[in-house]
Amino acid sequence: MASIAAHGQGAALFTEWGPWQRALRAQFPLLAAHPELAYLDSAATGQKPQAVLDAVQGQLTDAHANAGRGSYPWANSSTALVERVRDRVKSFLGDPDPERSAVHFTSGTTEGLRLVARDWLAELLADGDEIVVPFADHEANLVPWLEAQRLLDRQGVRIRVREMPYQTSSGDYDPAALARLVGPRTRFVAATHVHHVYGGNMNVHLIRRAVGPAVPICLDAAQSVGHLPVSVAELDVDFVVFSGHKALALPGSGALWARQTRGPELRPGGWRGSPNTTGIASLAAALDWLEAAGTDRIGRWTVALAARLSDGLRHLDAYEVLGCQRSLAAEAPVQQRCGIVTFRHRDIGASDLGFILFSHGFMVRTDGHCQAGAGERTSSVRVSLHVYNTPEEIDRLLAVLASLT
Repeated sequence: MASIAAHGQGAALFTEWGPWQRALRAQFPLLAAHPELAYLDSAATGQKPQAVLDAVQGQLTDAHANAGRGSYPWANSSTALVERVRDRVKSFLGDPDPERSAVHFTSGTTEGLRLVARDWLAELLADGDEIVVPFADHEANLVPWLEAQRLLDRQGVRIRVREMPYQTSSGDYDPAALARLVGPRTRFVAATHVHHVYGGNMNVHLIRRAVGPAVPICLDAAQSVGHLPVSVAELDVDFVVFSGHKALALPGSGALWARQTRGPELRPGGWRGSPNTTGIASLAAALDWLEAAGTDRIGRWTVALAARLSDGLRHLDAYEVLGCQRSLAAEAPVQQRCGIVTFRHRDIGASDLGFILFSHGFMVRTDGHCQAGAGERTSSVRVSLHVYNTPEEIDRLLAVLASLT
């Protein structure tokens, strides 16, 4: 994602797109009911527009039944819903070959990544193979691969887990170092699209070039689907996993898209049980809403908000902003944060700062943010944004933060 300056965003964007954004914000009942509060925790879960709430209500009151179990009309309707939403996910992700790909519904990103690790990766690997995974992203994108290693180890299959290299200056992945790391026994690479702490777009499109045409890539898209355009054709990855609740759908919903062209087909093992038809209905409605709103516009709006916040914080000596330091200024020539800004006060602990901010009406996250072991050791405050957030909220937040210096 290019810098704010390159897009000519900033104040002009907020003025031009203000009516569009206000019309979208008005569609979130919880936010409309609490105008005194600023919800700044969308990386944890997104708020729900009325269209999603209506879809849930309709699924429960019009023809609610278990999918894939009965032959009566309500059951048939639920079964058709599940299959229709599989196609909807493919379309939303820009799937260039939907006849060969598959979509599996999950409870969220963590279950989806574990499904890849348990039911696909463990079957692919042989003694002496290597995989490359991130050690400083979300824990959910590290633990499943280590679990697969332990599972294989108990079976006498020894694989090597290698650490995805990062660029020290920006926090992005280092494609050149990755290319040097990849060898003839590299069988799999796991990556993250947008970092959940630093807010950076991790330039996943460069990974394919680094690892070559044959190595499967699994993408944790929890912080990108629903926040910016995601095209599996452009990224050239083999798995995309995301949580519905971060993309404005209900908790307990998520999806795993599988390309099915590199390595064996993913076939979930065990008994899958009843699908979460209500969550699946909410996911379809959320994707429809996001597409109508425009994911490119949503992405540019939240990048501009994050730049406004990071630009303000860089002038406050009491705060340390995590991640790339060259991207703090609104006019920075490098890509800026995708709606996530994480920081610390040099004297006030993150938890205390969170309580102070809520007393002023701001809801933020304050902890280690589930970052894996090679990540940050000290708690921090994370502000994460979506299309319903406003520049006025950012300005009020900065005023409160400035009063604490």
